[in-house]
Amino acid sequence: MNTSEVDILIIGAGPSGCVAAGYLQKQGANIKVVEKSKFPRLVVGESLIPRVMDHFEEAGLLDNLDKQNFQKKPGARFIRGQVISIFDFSQKFGEGWDWTWQIPRADFDMVMAQTLIDKGVDISFETTVTAISFDGPNSVTTVVDKEGNESQINAKFVIDSSGYGRVLPRLLHLDKPSKLNPHSAIFSHVKDINRPEGIEGTQISFDVLDTEVWLWVIPFSNGNTSLGIVADTAFIEKLAENGDTALALQNAIQLSDFYVKRFAGTAFLFEPIHLKNYSAAVTKMYGDGFALTGNSSEFLDPVFSSGVCFATESGILAAKLAWREINGEQIDWEKYFTQYMQRGIDVFTTYVKEWYTGNLQTLFFHRPENLDVKEKVCAVLAGYVWNEENPFVKKHNRVIRSIAYMLENNKELSDNIEKTYK
Repeated sequence: MNTSEVDILIIGAGPSGCVAAGYLQKQGANIKVVEKSKFPRLVVGESLIPRVMDHFEEAGLLDNLDKQNFQKKPGARFIRGQVISIFDFSQKFGEGWDWTWQIPRADFDMVMAQTLIDKGVDISFETTVTAISFDGPNSVTTVVDKEGNESQINAKFVIDSSGYGRVLPRLLHLDKPSKLNPHSAIFSHVKDINRPEGIEGTQISFDVLDTEVWLWVIPFSNGNTSLGIVADTAFIEKLAENGDTALALQNAIQLSDFYVKRFAGTAFLFEPIHLKNYSAAVTKMYGDGFALTGNSSEFLDPVFSSGVCFATESGILAAKLAWREINGEQIDWEKYFTQYMQRGIDVFTTYVKEWYTGNLQTLFFHRPENLDVKEKVCAVLAGYVWNEENPFVKKHNRVIRSIAYMLENNKELSDNIEKTYK
């Protein structure tokens, strides 16, 4: 059996694996990336948030990505009936990027992977991890390529960026139930033949059809648009009781007064994909010789597009800590990885939960808008969920609920909001 030796093995060539590989390649590490899929490949996670731009830049991927002319995303729009709430990332609390991209992931991930290959990173596609064993931090990973050839990779550290494949959680029995209520999604792409001119045609939108039901619309620069419906699992299954995902998504579009004329009857470019009960969690995010990043550790909900942000945040952080550890430093993974990532996850978890309780929707759609509240919420939506100078980060577990209560009870927000978060 063929055996190879590397410093760090990265499982998965999505955003998390690519930023980890990009960072480590710049440090001169001996790395290998194994990816189960053949690229380009279809995957969800097409709406980015500004925090990811920091990671692409640090990993040496930003310049090449910027040359691809992906659709720029300066903010996000939320629609409920006749009320529209637009968050402009340039009008947020604190520092950070003011824009990002809306991207067909097949193209986006292919560009990242090819950029790394051009820099000399060893990426093996259509290669499946079948087993792994650890002796302290050192590991032996067994992989099988598309021809069925088996080989082993000896590594000093393993970063699992396998996303929904969840390789190490599966092999090491690390899965646990998510704290979030079960939701599901159905999505596809369409040729956006009725796309309006100007900003309206490129605006990413979330059309709220009911408290727990919303439609996403993500226009791409190639003329296609991603359409998806998200709801509690029971609602999704009732959209087409025979399990016909195309019929289900067509029925969902009919529920949208805002988008029905633009998309009704439009042919889907591929059979709509059903993501059922997508939220996931793990018992631990690291162990001796490995770290879990991105969706391989925890996935919340697509409503605020946090998935890729957590993937790249955890990917580049795991790469930094693993490289330091390999070079002789004692790393407190609990403090600098788990606790750090958990702070951001906890913030977004609160926002997801409060979205589905309706409290966050009360903040979004209340009129008149409170611009002080809006800029602080906007910073969270931009992914800057570790900035505890923002009271909507630091006191996330009660500030949304408290302000929603005041708004619903017609209390004077301008007098009470300071008491809420100071």
